[in-house]
Amino acid sequence: MADVREMSVEELAAIMEELGEPKFRAKQLHEWLHKHNVTDYDRMTNLSKALRQKLADRLPLQGAEAVTQERSQDGTRKYLLKLEDDTCVETVGMPIAFDDAAENVKRLTACVSSQAGCPMACSFCATGHEGFGRNLTASEIVDQVLTVQEDFNERVANVVIMGQGEPFLNYDNVLAALRRINTDSGLGIGARKITISTCGIIDGIKRFSEEPEQFRLAVSLHAARQKIRDQLVPKCANQPLDDLQEALISYNQQSGRRVTLEYMLIDGVNDSDADMDALAAFCEGINCHVNLIPLNQIASSDLRPSSKAVTKRWVQGLSAVMIPVSVRNSRGFDINGACGQLKEVSLTHL
Repeated sequence: MADVREMSVEELAAIMEELGEPKFRAKQLHEWLHKHNVTDYDRMTNLSKALRQKLADRLPLQGAEAVTQERSQDGTRKYLLKLEDDTCVETVGMPIAFDDAAENVKRLTACVSSQAGCPMACSFCATGHEGFGRNLTASEIVDQVLTVQEDFNERVANVVIMGQGEPFLNYDNVLAALRRINTDSGLGIGARKITISTCGIIDGIKRFSEEPEQFRLAVSLHAARQKIRDQLVPKCANQPLDDLQEALISYNQQSGRRVTLEYMLIDGVNDSDADMDALAAFCEGINCHVNLIPLNQIASSDLRPSSKAVTKRWVQGLSAVMIPVSVRNSRGFDINGACGQLKEVSLTHL
């Protein structure tokens, strides 16, 4: 069944004509769906009751349903969302800052998925171990932000496309979702508060550099030596580091925007001094910021996080060669909601 939320004004106008309604009703319906993010026809008060019933019969509205919710000690909440075809995805809401009394959220981030499962098979990532389900529609991506916002009863301030999936393998739907998140009156999140994270799909980076909005780009690098990166991110073996470096330099020049390089530190795998030197060499010519991420362990992998001493040495080493660097404070670890821990869950496993 067609999803009414994915239809253009022109397609909705054709539906209205079939229902014997004037075409301007299509614009009204489109505004309810995309400006106000309404998921109930009965709330569309400028449409007649009869038309609302016709639409409900022909094009049922069904947003994502939160099947389960888990709460971390740090305030993070993870949701298992059931989509219309019973596909499930995980989404995370992270209250990054609280007021002085540590009671009310001051800044809320939604970490959303772009695909059900993931085809990239990264060795450290639970999603990659589960395999690929399908691409999500733009509405299914937006629904995740709305779920977080409604559950916290707080406006989402930041959105990161860092959940399940490789967003540049679902480019059109992801960009359509970002534009709705950016412009819809019910969300209105600034472009610079929206970040898309890719494993390093070069064609996607080139295309993204031409987008007019100031959306931010992060690249899950995790190794700057080709052999090690091929082991950690096997499906990017056809995206050589030299070509990726060139694409990021071009991205800087064309977009005027800085790139975040995400680097998961893994004990004995990618955390040697030689690895740090390789990363420093990779950063040459790129306007970037390095975000070091302590590995979050998953049951299906024997990989272990680097020690705090190693992490400190990396911060000092990169800073010494004038590379901006920070260490991510991963949230939601105790509910398997941190980086690399999200999974594709079937309803039959609940």
